[in-house]
Amino acid sequence: MTEAISIGPNPAHGPDLPALIKQVGAGNQEAFATVYDAGCHAVFGLVHKVLRDHAQAEEVAQEVWVEVWRTAGRYRPERGTVLNWLLTLAHRRTVDRIRSVESAAARDHRAALLDRPREFDEVSEQVQAQQEREELRRCLRSLTEIQRQSVTLAYYQGLTYKEVAEELSAPLGTIKTRLRDGLIRLRDCLGVTA
Repeated sequence: MTEAISIGPNPAHGPDLPALIKQVGAGNQEAFATVYDAGCHAVFGLVHKVLRDHAQAEEVAQEVWVEVWRTAGRYRPERGTVLNWLLTLAHRRTVDRIRSVESAAARDHRAALLDRPREFDEVSEQVQAQQEREELRRCLRSLTEIQRQSVTLAYYQGLTYKEVAEELSAPLGTIKTRLRDGLIRLRDCLGVTA
């Protein structure tokens, strides 16, 4: 036969906690005060030992006592002593607080990661830009002379079609055609899809 283990002072020398919890379940405030006096140190001690933060331990202990007030009618003496029940409630609330704090910290960490500017490798960016310039030069060399001159004047020097035509002493229609053909060849050479 298994004997119930009691935590805390010898129940024979203290108040009749099972009877008092029954009264608390019926809304008796004096009975609650007596149960509180009998268990407050044990409840706070357990919570504080786990959380190691006085302010949070006070909050969690208060939540435990609110739960005791609301759920005293659910206490079952056959499952253990009142003090063991109080400590079970305290343990559960403490674990809930730890999980809540960890979850909030993880959520804050994920949010911080999303808000943080993306890191980039400056050397890698420079190498990629250099490769793109080399590819563009190679593709420009594949154009005819008038196409290359037209594209260079229009896109690197910012000249209009008319100004390019004047610069190259060519008809405006010819320059428009050469620019269009040159850009199509560049697009194909660079592998750009329209």
